[in-house]
Amino acid sequence: MPWLLHEDRVLAALEIADRRGDRRRGLLGRDRFDGALLLTPARSVHTFRMRFPLDVAWCDRDLRVIRTARVVPNRLPVPPRGTRCVIEAEAGAFEQWGLTAGLELQVRGD
Repeated sequence: MPWLLHEDRVLAALEIADRRGDRRRGLLGRDRFDGALLLTPARSVHTFRMRFPLDVAWCDRDLRVIRTARVVPNRLPVPPRGTRCVIEAEAGAFEQWGLTAGLELQVRGD
């Protein structure tokens, strides 16, 4: 199982959506989500038909967080310039993990 890390500290279990169908589905149809979802490659996300608010981190090609936001259902946030991938988690997770703009993240594991 892959893990999302910052400075060798595990933040969360990670699901990776690197195929088109997986990226399109994202977290749709789930009532809650423990962990993080990495959408790659991806620039933008939407929360139409989502059942819960999300924390979203837009990252550059080095997995450095460009911007984070809490996104409520039925929104289409504007991605920042330079976005190459996006991390989604259940709202409140980023605060718990200390995930903020400027952090460089790593993915480890299968």
